[in-house]
Amino acid sequence: MLIKHIHIFGIAVLFLLLITAPAFVQSSWDEWATLSKETQKLRNEGQYSRAETVAEKALQAAEKSFGPNHPNTAVSLNSLAEIHMILGEYVKAESSLKRSLAIYEKMYGSEHFNMVQHLNNIAKVYYENAFYEKAELLYRRALNIQEKVRSPNHPDIAVSVNNLALIYHRTYRYVQAEPLYKQALAIREKIYNPYHPAIGESLNNLASLYCDQGQYTDAEPLYKRSLEIDEKAFGPNHSTVVTTLNNLAALHYAQAQYGQAEPLLKQALTIQEKIVNPDQLTLAGTLINLAVLYDARGQFADAEPLYRRGLAIKEKVLGPNHPDVATTLEDMAILYRATKRVNDARELEKRIAAIRASRR
Repeated sequence: MLIKHIHIFGIAVLFLLLITAPAFVQSSWDEWATLSKETQKLRNEGQYSRAETVAEKALQAAEKSFGPNHPNTAVSLNSLAEIHMILGEYVKAESSLKRSLAIYEKMYGSEHFNMVQHLNNIAKVYYENAFYEKAELLYRRALNIQEKVRSPNHPDIAVSVNNLALIYHRTYRYVQAEPLYKQALAIREKIYNPYHPAIGESLNNLASLYCDQGQYTDAEPLYKRSLEIDEKAFGPNHSTVVTTLNNLAALHYAQAQYGQAEPLLKQALTIQEKIVNPDQLTLAGTLINLAVLYDARGQFADAEPLYRRGLAIKEKVLGPNHPDVATTLEDMAILYRATKRVNDARELEKRIAAIRASRR
């Protein structure tokens, strides 16, 4: 199931939001900004080792030019931590994140409202790399701060509540996730028009929760309403529509309604082929979902190239040691065993075990 992630504050572009440097430090600022942009470029290209080297230089430039406790230094620490996570260097990543958080706490105080953005930034790094327990603690802190200064129906409360619900959902705490998804949906329905995309996102997330619990009758009308909102808000050929089509297809797949799932997945893939620079992880999800469908039908020759394409994208975007990479490798290993390629399956299973052992 492709759970939609509503807006969570970004990390890589934070330096663009900071105050322009005064003239006497402009050259230092330019050096740091250039290195930071180069880091992001290399990361987007999947050149993680080179990105790590450049990110370290950006951090050194920030420390030298702005000082060890400057917000630009914290931005560089966050960026470097993301790359460490991708490369499986979790101890280094956490060290950078903790140092970054300490800088912001020193600037603002641990309970200051300005901490919300930075707590969410760091939680996002943990969340995207499947360190859900650490992400949850930071998301909770952010929500607690917001609840002291925001009204209960403020859109930022809906964002934070949804972030926490995503954690519960991903960690199979469905009973805790449901009321939070419903709270986020209720806030949005109260403050937005009926076809606002934020409502579509909340509907999608709640439907995904129901689907994961086998409550397909509850999930289907929510997905259909979400799809209607997405198409009205964004048009029929938008990436958000792709996500909802995938999720609706997954609902039919879970009920062995393969004939209903396949055209939805093909429609999603067609849309992505029309989009310039489609979201790569969503594209990988569509390819793998279609592969899983063909696999279930015994169409192994059709499934394997789709698995390979999806896996290549995940490895490039997430890095070779991400849990989502292990999940796709697991699907491929099952296919290899089904097609009597036992040695190939064993090789993948060794890699899966290594990835999962590295996360303990």
